[in-house]
Amino acid sequence: MNMSKMIDSCQEIEKFYGDAKHFWDEMPSTVDGMLGGYEKISPADLKASKAFLRPLLKIRRRKGKSKGRTDRKRALDCGAGIGRITKRLLLPLFRTVDMVEMEQKFLDTAKTFVGAEVGRVEKFICSSLQDFTPEPSRYDLIWSQWVLCHLTEEHLVEFLKQCQKGLTPGGVMVIKENVSVSGETEFDTNDSSFVRSQEDYLNIINKAGLTIVKQQRQKNWPKDLYAMVMFAVK
Repeated sequence: MNMSKMIDSCQEIEKFYGDAKHFWDEMPSTVDGMLGGYEKISPADLKASKAFLRPLLKIRRRKGKSKGRTDRKRALDCGAGIGRITKRLLLPLFRTVDMVEMEQKFLDTAKTFVGAEVGRVEKFICSSLQDFTPEPSRYDLIWSQWVLCHLTEEHLVEFLKQCQKGLTPGGVMVIKENVSVSGETEFDTNDSSFVRSQEDYLNIINKAGLTIVKQQRQKNWPKDLYAMVMFAVK
């Protein structure tokens, strides 16, 4: 049985989200805390994310215009933590960024961590994703990484639908998540999250009515960690 559906049927949603909240309540407001003790993977993660994202964007190049169709005015960082992705991936590419994060202490730290460019963060939104609805047609990019694993399947499908409405014409959403190699959904009781298979994500994206425009696995990744897949959808 799909474990995310089992949680819905057993009416354990409150405990599922409560356990995740408790886990992050205990995490320090550091990059190492955001990455569960694996701060060393951050450079490889960011390098791959940038390489995946840049071809989708409108960027002027020496030999003419980029083929990308996505504007670079405003991005949304979902499950933003202290702003690791906002600072090192999104702000270098976008004019402004909004951050949504359920832990207020992480958003408070972000205002210092992001540094000199913090003035280009327009909104610090304290909310869990199951309770958050993006403003319609606001974002050229919605970036979600290591956070959709904390949503039940039903809430994830609904969140993706709302994100589609939150995109500008030509906008795109990037989903970057761990995937199981077994092909089965795994449940991590430590942080109350799902490790879904790649096929699971494909099915969920389809249920939400989104179209995949690009898909790629993270390269140069430690073999002792879950594989990670990036989807660009619209």
